[in-house]
Amino acid sequence: MSSVLASPTYYHQRRRLVQALSVLLVVLVPATGLFRIDPSAGALVVLDRQIWFSDFFLIAGLWIMLLSALVMLYSTAGTVFCGWVCPQNILAEWANFMTHKLLGKRAEVSLEGDAPIVASAKNKVVNWTMLGLAFLGASLLFGLIPLFYFYPPATVWSFITWRADPKLAGSLHWIYAVFVLIIFIDVAVIRHFWCRFACVYRVWQHSFRTRETLHVTYDASRSSDCEKCNYCVTSCFIDIDPRKTAIYDSCINCGECIDACNRLHAKKQVPGLLRFEVGERKEQKETRIHFRNNMVSLHSRGSWMTVIAALGASMFLWGMWTWEPYHLAAYRAEVQASRDNLDYRVALTNKRYRPGTVYLSVEGLTPADYHLSESTVEVAAAGRISATLSLSDQMPHGVHAFTVVATSPDGWQSRFPIQHFSEQHQGR
Repeated sequence: MSSVLASPTYYHQRRRLVQALSVLLVVLVPATGLFRIDPSAGALVVLDRQIWFSDFFLIAGLWIMLLSALVMLYSTAGTVFCGWVCPQNILAEWANFMTHKLLGKRAEVSLEGDAPIVASAKNKVVNWTMLGLAFLGASLLFGLIPLFYFYPPATVWSFITWRADPKLAGSLHWIYAVFVLIIFIDVAVIRHFWCRFACVYRVWQHSFRTRETLHVTYDASRSSDCEKCNYCVTSCFIDIDPRKTAIYDSCINCGECIDACNRLHAKKQVPGLLRFEVGERKEQKETRIHFRNNMVSLHSRGSWMTVIAALGASMFLWGMWTWEPYHLAAYRAEVQASRDNLDYRVALTNKRYRPGTVYLSVEGLTPADYHLSESTVEVAAAGRISATLSLSDQMPHGVHAFTVVATSPDGWQSRFPIQHFSEQHQGR
């Protein structure tokens, strides 16, 4: 209790720190190669490695881990993601702050059909202009973040500085303009309207909330202390009454109402009437019975999710262990269906974002039966290259089974078996 009394902005300060770190993390995850999408290769990038759909265990394990973590988070902490991490909420709160600063403490611009509320002393062109420029600047800045999920930082920098880069799509500036427009409309008028009425992600979260999920609880035994006081209600930017939270409501567990109540009672050296609580709610008996009939207990769900998360982690680790840095393929060159064609194309794809060296060889044939255009191949970062394997026209009639072998200095090896049918070639 003493810590709460000493810091009446306990949740506010920590939430701002978490929000700042989450925005930084949203940029660092793709910028460092931890996860992004490579549009040119049509592949996911995890830990700076291309992940193809053939890498089943890695992809499946990654998604199972993420979904299990989200389900456990929702089951225990409820909508804490919305209040502490969600980029939409962060932008909406910032937009509210700028609006109140430039248009008045009670200023409001919303989609609910009401006319904008603006302080008469600040209803000036200069204030509206500054607010519009602030929103535009934020839109231009945050509109760059999605680009990091499709391009490496160097390419994004080329886009910002208008330098030519072969990796950039020709229509990217139009795509960026759409991002900027969407974000501008969001911070200008949508804001928390999306959180309250349109967020499908939030509706999905409700499927995993239980009577034991983290929630704001009200000390009704001290209700006389808050008579004629609605400070917690005015501090809630979601526009709900924190004293009457339910299992399904719009609360995002931000803690602002708790801080507001604590600030009000700090002068009396007593804690506020609101606090976070994990455990079964003591009210709403009918809702609790309904929940028992439709939801498993938090402990049971946590146990199952732990098992599923462990399975996903195992699949992910196995996928990383068996992941191959190169992809080898061999096929008939030029006219693939022609038996007279004696050339094979040996194709190599580098799935890492650094150049590599690969050695090619052939097993099952004598040196006189084939000619390999290159035995040492330098493959560019995330690049593709091919060599030509030419078979001799003097090979005996019949089926010849041989294997193209590719190895790299770091110990990787791949083998591609081929069965070639040779006919007698007269006059050659």
